[in-house]
Amino acid sequence: MKIAVVSNTCWYLFNFRLNLMLALQAAGHTVVAVAPDDAYAQRIRDMGIAFEAVPISGGGTHPVLELQSVLRLVRVFRRHRVGLVLSYTPKGNLYSALACIALRIPFVPNVSGLGRAFIRKSLVTQVAKTLYRLTFGRAHRVFFQNLDDMAVFVDGGLVRAGQAERLPGSGVDLIRFSPIAPVARAADAPVFLLVARMLWDKGVGEYVEAARIVRALHPDARFQLLGFLDVANPSAIPRTQVEQWVAEGVVEYLGQTDDVRPFLVQADCMVLPSYREGVPRTLLEAAATARPVITTDAPGCRDTVIDGETGFLCRPADAPDLAEKQLRFIAMKPNQRQIMGQRGRTFVEQKFDERLVIERYLAVVGQVADNRPSSF
Repeated sequence: MKIAVVSNTCWYLFNFRLNLMLALQAAGHTVVAVAPDDAYAQRIRDMGIAFEAVPISGGGTHPVLELQSVLRLVRVFRRHRVGLVLSYTPKGNLYSALACIALRIPFVPNVSGLGRAFIRKSLVTQVAKTLYRLTFGRAHRVFFQNLDDMAVFVDGGLVRAGQAERLPGSGVDLIRFSPIAPVARAADAPVFLLVARMLWDKGVGEYVEAARIVRALHPDARFQLLGFLDVANPSAIPRTQVEQWVAEGVVEYLGQTDDVRPFLVQADCMVLPSYREGVPRTLLEAAATARPVITTDAPGCRDTVIDGETGFLCRPADAPDLAEKQLRFIAMKPNQRQIMGQRGRTFVEQKFDERLVIERYLAVVGQVADNRPSSF
């Protein structure tokens, strides 16, 4: 069966869905990756996966341009005789659904977080809900990465309970991310690391404010930022703001990377004070590396931590509370930190192994393949 895998960036497909696409091909299916063309498109091709470029703007709102994206998807799906579409990210999900409904193709969207439209409610929120209600009700299956998001959709009548299913995020590759002993350094000079796109909604502002509080008591503590700047998103933090923080000396900006492992190895604790997520893969990767995690008691984020055992939960949009949890981490003895990290590794092994996600996708794909008309 020909399967299209759709997202609003090649970067997402390469970093988060490559193993799934390879597993689908190993199972005998043909995969075509669909996303806007970027530097990762050739990497996808180099892995033996066909690629089709379709512009899907992450922050665009122009009706004509958005409709053109849907029509481009229709043409791609028709030309490749796609039998099933797996989609990700809000626009990737909605636009693929519209194209699939027009062509009567089964589709399986994955809600990997509700996005800014649900974090900051506005007219866009109502438009998004209307589109979800019109499209997702016709999906073969709708995957969610946490129960909070699934409840929003089911309780709001956007999907039927029988359609919805929770997956353990996008999972984590437990071979690629293996436990590594922390770097030996003074207990009051830990390295905190935040890995995310530089967006206010990721809690980057609270992270910086908390850093000021902590460094007033422990001036040798270090706070690092790793991730994309200049993101096309209404919540994007200006480059000038990040440069001001760096000049102040409160944080270090490490740029962006395709491989977070060297940075995880050098860190003592991963921090993500996001307002809402699907299930943040960066936190799972940190836990798999045996690093304690501090994140918010918010949908998606709270799923990645057993509070007090594998890390700490703090209140969303509350820098003093975040700082308090970081100070608790600093007060821990080295062996206590190592035990917390080891517990985190065990937790992700039991709950978030990427193989669990891939196996569930293969099962659903098999169901669709079994029900396809023989003449297709």
